[in-house]
Amino acid sequence: MSLTLTEVAQQLNSPRTNKKGQVKPIPKVQLIYAFNGSGKTRLSREMKELIAPKNEDDEENQTELSRHKILYYSAFTEDLFYWDNDLDGDGQHILNIQANSFTNWVLEDQGQDQNIITNFQRYANDKLTPRFNEDFSKVSFSIDSGDDERIDNLKISKGEESIFIWSIFYTLLEQAISIIKVAEENERETEQFNQLQYVFIDDPVSSLDENHLIELAQNLATLIKSSPSDGPKFIITTHNPLFYNVLFNALKKGIKYRLIQNEDGYFDFETLQTDSPFSYHLHLLEKLKSAFESNEFEKYHYNLLRNILEKTSTFLGYEDWSDLLPKTSDGTNDAYLRRIVDISSHSKHSGYELSELSQDDKRLLGFLLNSIANKKYEFSQKYQVNIEEVSSNG
Repeated sequence: MSLTLTEVAQQLNSPRTNKKGQVKPIPKVQLIYAFNGSGKTRLSREMKELIAPKNEDDEENQTELSRHKILYYSAFTEDLFYWDNDLDGDGQHILNIQANSFTNWVLEDQGQDQNIITNFQRYANDKLTPRFNEDFSKVSFSIDSGDDERIDNLKISKGEESIFIWSIFYTLLEQAISIIKVAEENERETEQFNQLQYVFIDDPVSSLDENHLIELAQNLATLIKSSPSDGPKFIITTHNPLFYNVLFNALKKGIKYRLIQNEDGYFDFETLQTDSPFSYHLHLLEKLKSAFESNEFEKYHYNLLRNILEKTSTFLGYEDWSDLLPKTSDGTNDAYLRRIVDISSHSKHSGYELSELSQDDKRLLGFLLNSIANKKYEFSQKYQVNIEEVSSNG
């Protein structure tokens, strides 16, 4: 069923009912995968309006209310920062920070500038240093070039800028969770986060290399797990499969979704069942399994089966996908099974074929699916390691 973004936000903020009719609370973590341009940033705004609806008659208090109920990192967060590039003199490159309650609190009130610098250097470059002015409204960047020399007033890359902005948000989030972890509200250093319901994070830093992206996901997961069970809920959206999978595996909990924008402007919002939704061969295996259980095998399912065989054989180092098919009694490749899969997945005259399969063909496809899904495969023999031989060589 197609939904509006408002309806997607309402679903994220609603308890669930399981198959037994039992109502389950809103999960602590909800992960959403969506391509760029699919509405992730707009969804963050919809969540903000849902949690803290806008009141035009009381705009000042409204800002306080939304800040206390939801923290979000998205493209709107990055809009708080803009460059003064000194186009006339070409000497000063300053990143300006628009006045806002978030950075004011974490920088001025809490004095977290050194922690921000540490977080930034962890993901960017330990020789690249942000330097705040006295009132924390401007940032310049310098880099140590060796021999005790320093290059000042650098214009950093767009990726480094995103890392810097994320470091501010992450430091704020660290501080907020450390405060929330104090069980008694009257013993907390501030009441700012007593009403915090949600943390919405959209694509933290997609410009990171894989190693740093994995580190970021692990650090974020550790921070989320340290948050108390009655603390804020986390909604995290991304277009990066690696970040998504690492984060989910690190958390070991949560609900996974895929958000798809349709041509009519509405959205499909599906719950993902597999632990690795971005491994395409696993997605195909789920499709085949579903077709088998509902007795809805059609001829194109042979194409899906062959696709799985090809991807798996490539990964394991076999020269031919048929090496993964069940063997004959003498241990050789079964030429009959290969021919059936070959013929059923390729044809020069597909326009004259029926999509339905005979019962025999369905049984054979079921047999192959069962064999492939339940067999324990090994890497090709030429890639296997002889431990005894290695020991003797050592």
